Amino acid sequence: MTKIASSFLFFIFISSLKASTHIQPNALVLPVTRDYATSQYVTLIHQRTPIVPIKLTLDLSGQFLWINCDEGYVSSSYHPVHCNTKQCSLTGSKSCRNCFLSEPGCNMNTCNLFPNNIFTRTNQIGEVALDVVAIHSTDGSKLGKIVTINNFLFTCGRTNLLKGLASGVKGMAGFGKSNISLPSLFASAFNFKTKFAICLSSSKTSSGVLFFGDGPYVFLPGIDVSKFLMFTPLIENPDNSAGPIFHGRPAAEYFIGVKSIRIDEKQISLNTSLLSIGDEGEGGTKVSTLNPYTIMETSIYNDFVDAFAKELEDVPKVKPVKPFKLCFNLQNLGVTRVGPAVPTIDFVLQNKDVFWRMFGANSMVQVSYGVYCLAFVDGGVEVTTSIVIGGHQLEDNLLQFDLHNSRLGFSSSLLSRQTTCANFNFTSST
Repeated sequence: MTKIASSFLFFIFISSLKASTHIQPNALVLPVTRDYATSQYVTLIHQRTPIVPIKLTLDLSGQFLWINCDEGYVSSSYHPVHCNTKQCSLTGSKSCRNCFLSEPGCNMNTCNLFPNNIFTRTNQIGEVALDVVAIHSTDGSKLGKIVTINNFLFTCGRTNLLKGLASGVKGMAGFGKSNISLPSLFASAFNFKTKFAICLSSSKTSSGVLFFGDGPYVFLPGIDVSKFLMFTPLIENPDNSAGPIFHGRPAAEYFIGVKSIRIDEKQISLNTSLLSIGDEGEGGTKVSTLNPYTIMETSIYNDFVDAFAKELEDVPKVKPVKPFKLCFNLQNLGVTRVGPAVPTIDFVLQNKDVFWRMFGANSMVQVSYGVYCLAFVDGGVEVTTSIVIGGHQLEDNLLQFDLHNSRLGFSSSLLSRQTTCANFNFTSST
């Protein structure tokens, strides 16, 4: 998010906070933007007393919200969660400890979890706590008034857990399948079904949007993109690959049942057994905001790249640019509303009529003038998950994660609908 957008939203929070405490919203909304230095997606919540903006890296696999409490955490409404309380039981914590400083992150007889930085693969023990969180309500088309939650559950992290995160970020916002993730806590606080939607912007200057709760999801010029959603079941995975501390527990990540892949509507030959999830959680396809590009197991990747190259055999290839294997000179190829005029890619789901279609804007990435590369990456042979759908493929697609009905709604590219994820109206407030 730009500094101007951040300051504007913060002004709205401060001016509206007192009057909107008792509103019962149908949905909530947050901005989300891409940090181009790290390719992480960053959102902004408002927390504490007095209220302050907190930048967080979005993690679809994360089980809870964690925030650095080591530096600058000042709040009169902070409360540690003590052992043997209902809140501690809700977290599933099996760790209790004493800390003698009596400050945020360090108190006596407190419930503890293990905040995890998935980029550095590190985790540490952290105090579970409660504090005020403020967030905009929405009718799906614009910002509404501010609502507050007085006892919003999170976990304190340490400063060294911030290593590798985007500049200015103070923690990670867990959106995974967990009863203490952000979507679950917001749904519980306001008594709506556990649904959230993400729309990641491809713009370098404008934010995308996160919705908590059901649609409509309305983008300028007045298009309710929830009407374009197709649905596929969310698949259970028996093991969590989010980090070593979580292995052996059901995955908090979001898996979908990709059955085959089509290029230019032609099914490609690949080892489809790798698309199923094994007894130990290996294989399958998941959606991730932590990877900038879709990652594929080596044999799937090679078959995929070969099939795509065959469809563009008359287009001149150029030397590959890492981390990509297949690059083209597309100066003489047309550009459409949905990106370079290259073959479509379909991830076919529960049947041949339900598929996630990717056009050139999501399948290709420009690396220099006229040169585009196929924006998919070889993950190697010994990968835990066979296909990880990454951020570039998600941009300008609306995804609704419906945990209540255990399904994913997906729009495919909104560019084909004459709108984008940058077109939510963040500038008006009632």
